[in-house]
Amino acid sequence: MSDLIHPSAVIDPAAKLGDGVRIGPFCTVGPEVVLGDGVELKSHVVVTGKTEIGPETVIFPFAVIGEIPQDLKFSGEETRLVIGARNRIREHVTMNTGTEGGGGLTRVGDDCLFMAGCHVAHDCRVGNKVIVVNNAALAGHCVIEDEAIIGGLSGVHQFVRIGRGAIIGAVTMVTNDVIPYGLVQADRGKLDGLNLVGLKRRGVSREDITALRAAFQMLAQGEGAFVDRARRLGDESHSPYVRDIVDFILGDSDRSFLTPG
Repeated sequence: MSDLIHPSAVIDPAAKLGDGVRIGPFCTVGPEVVLGDGVELKSHVVVTGKTEIGPETVIFPFAVIGEIPQDLKFSGEETRLVIGARNRIREHVTMNTGTEGGGGLTRVGDDCLFMAGCHVAHDCRVGNKVIVVNNAALAGHCVIEDEAIIGGLSGVHQFVRIGRGAIIGAVTMVTNDVIPYGLVQADRGKLDGLNLVGLKRRGVSREDITALRAAFQMLAQGEGAFVDRARRLGDESHSPYVRDIVDFILGDSDRSFLTPG
C-alpha cells in the first residue's frame, strides 16, 4: 500500500479504497468517500463529502470533488455525488454534491472527459462519453445526455437539458434546451443545425442522417407550434435518431427550447 499512496496524503481511516487505488502527494480524502478499483488521484486533489468514484477514473492536480453546493438554500443536509468509471477529470475541476430540493444527488456517467477548470454544479445529471471543454460550467440541475460536447468557456443555465450527441460551440451561453444531435453556437446560443461531423464520426448511416436533415427542416419551417411539429415527426419518421429528438421535445422540462432559426 505504501507504494501506491504517498506519505503526504491525508486519508481519513473511514474512507473506502478499492484495489489498486493510487493517491499522490498532498491529496485529501474524506471519511465518506468511496474510491473504486484502480482510481488514481494525481496530487493535491481534494475528494470530500459523500462521494463515490467509479473504477479507473483519474483525477488531476487541484481538482475539488464532492464539496457542498454553491447554493444559498443548502443547509447542510446529507447529499451525494456519484461519478462513474473511466472518467478523466483534469486540473482545477470542481464537482459538487446535490441539494435536497434537487433530489440530493449529482451524478456523472462513464468515460467522460472534463477538461481543466470545468464546473459541475449540484444536482446535475451527466451521461456517458460526455466532453466538457476547458472552463465550461454546468449550473444546477442541468441534464447532459450521452456523447454531448460542451465547448470551452461556455455556460449552461440551470435546469437546461442538452440532448444526446449535441455540440455546444465555444464561448456560448445556453439558456434553453438543446435537441439531440443539435449544433449550437453564437454568444447567446442559437440552434444552427445538426452535429453532422459527430454523427459521421460515430458511423451513423446516410439514411438516418438524411432523416435527421428532413426532421430538422420540418422543425424549422413546418406548420404549427414547435411541439406540434415534433408530434408529427413522431408519426411520420421511423428513424431511431429522429425518435430521440421527438422523445426529447415531448419529455418533461423546466425550460423552453432553442428552435431552428
